[in-house]
Amino acid sequence: MINPRLDSLNDYPFARLRGLLGSVTPPAGIEPAVMSVGEPQHEPPPFVAEILAANAAIWNKYPPVDGTPDFRRAIADWLTRRYRLAPGRIDPDRHVLPLSGTREGLFMVGLLATARRKNGKAPVALIPNPFYQAYLGAATMAGAETRFLPSDRRNDFLPDLDGVDAETLVRTAMAFICTPSNPEGAVASVDYLKHALDLARRNDIVLAVDECYAEIYGATPPPGALEATTEGDDFANLLVFHSLSKRSSVPGLRSGFVAGDANLIAAFKRLRDYSAASVPGPVQAASAALWREESHVQANRTLYRAKFDAAERIIGKRLGFYRPDGGFYLWLDVGDGEAAAKRLWAEAAIRVMPGAYLARTDEAGRNPGQRFIRVALVHKPDAVETALKRLVKVL
Repeated sequence: MINPRLDSLNDYPFARLRGLLGSVTPPAGIEPAVMSVGEPQHEPPPFVAEILAANAAIWNKYPPVDGTPDFRRAIADWLTRRYRLAPGRIDPDRHVLPLSGTREGLFMVGLLATARRKNGKAPVALIPNPFYQAYLGAATMAGAETRFLPSDRRNDFLPDLDGVDAETLVRTAMAFICTPSNPEGAVASVDYLKHALDLARRNDIVLAVDECYAEIYGATPPPGALEATTEGDDFANLLVFHSLSKRSSVPGLRSGFVAGDANLIAAFKRLRDYSAASVPGPVQAASAALWREESHVQANRTLYRAKFDAAERIIGKRLGFYRPDGGFYLWLDVGDGEAAAKRLWAEAAIRVMPGAYLARTDEAGRNPGQRFIRVALVHKPDAVETALKRLVKVL
């Protein structure tokens, strides 16, 4: 009765974490700090609630799967500004599609891009390792074989695309890249993205670039994959994914979008016609306003920078600390991520994610996340600073 492909998926990381810590009792009298989940805790802009209320009359209408014209236009305009594209390159009617958060789209792209055979052989999906779990779910449930590309200090925490052999490339249906990466916070350069896109086009691969952390960064805005394209190529083979969850601190809104290759967007729309995962009308109205407004995003970045300042001051050169170029995670080298997570919960009431739960073990028994913990700096600065002091004391 159950699709057997589910058997090849690990338990989701948070389910594994509950199993690891289920028998551990945190110390009494200490406010628990849940730093295992990348769930922004900053206050969203007040106008979100106002717009939702003002559009209450359309809750009883089915929203268009391809979004309202205003929603698509707001995204096209934002992409043009953010990535310095020529006016008119992003056509809101051809290149943009709303999503119920990026996870929905990143999962469904597997169904979109995976044919039963690729060049007469079983299809392959390329996935960075560590990785966001939706990539694995997308590939597995679509019937693709997975090839995990280690992302560690040796390759600046970005997958080594040149390490993929020619036989595998011939079979590859889709490739995932995350920039800034989750969990390491690495940012891909325009040259890296151009190389990835060239590889995708030469081998007929759908390149899915997850950019949902693109608006959380230090000094320099991360480049995007759209900047790796050229006038007239119509974004061929490329899909980029964005979300308001991180950018605007509204994860409960479940609002994002996919943009890129017009042919892929049209096929994606056809697929979503059947899934009915459309974004409600009031949410689209609020989302359009968020994509048009930048001051709350700047304030958001200021808070994250303050928390990284605190982390740098408190942790210093210990635990392999480095300041990531983007995102809001610390990727700390603690020797044994599971052991450290248990200690932190037992001794300091801090809940973090073992890095091994975000990665796959290779054939040689190596897991690139085994030594690490991921710490999400999503709470308010004072709470983060208090928790990091407890973390350092324990580890």
